[in-house]
Amino acid sequence: MRNIFLIISLLLSSPAIANFTLSSPSVTNGQSFSNEQLFNQWGCTGKNISPELNWTDPPAGTKSFAITLYDPDAPTGSGWWHWLVLNIEPTIRTLAADAGNLSQKNIPAGSRMIRNDFGFFGYGGACPPPNAKPHQYHLTIYALDTDKISIPKDASGALAGYYILQHSLAKSVLIAPTNAR
Repeated sequence: MRNIFLIISLLLSSPAIANFTLSSPSVTNGQSFSNEQLFNQWGCTGKNISPELNWTDPPAGTKSFAITLYDPDAPTGSGWWHWLVLNIEPTIRTLAADAGNLSQKNIPAGSRMIRNDFGFFGYGGACPPPNAKPHQYHLTIYALDTDKISIPKDASGALAGYYILQHSLAKSVLIAPTNAR
């Protein structure tokens, strides 16, 4: 058991993993999303614009990236997938604001958005239920050891998440505790 903890400790302290960082000019770790990142339906009145994202220092062997926005606090028993982007080329280091637009014209060529739990292919902003405690929205970039994740067009966020985790070399997370009401 002691050896397992030592291996995990070494993996977590690896310079390639430790330096892999996600940043955004519109999302600050530990702070609420702005009105731009809030959903514009279901009683929420945000602009539903995905944030600009930038990342640096992916680990050696990275063949693609995946981005997710997930709410583990959603009252569903299984969380809520707000945004999933797969197959981002390994040379890309930024996504422009509104890359999650429903037109899908703003995501990098070759990338693919998966249907979110709102039921559409694109970015669905934060929208906790009325009177809920702030939800901890996890905006995550994953460095993957595969150049492409191939799943059915109508795949669930859970299935995409499964394949992302099977191929993850490293990840970096921004958490935005948000109560949109």
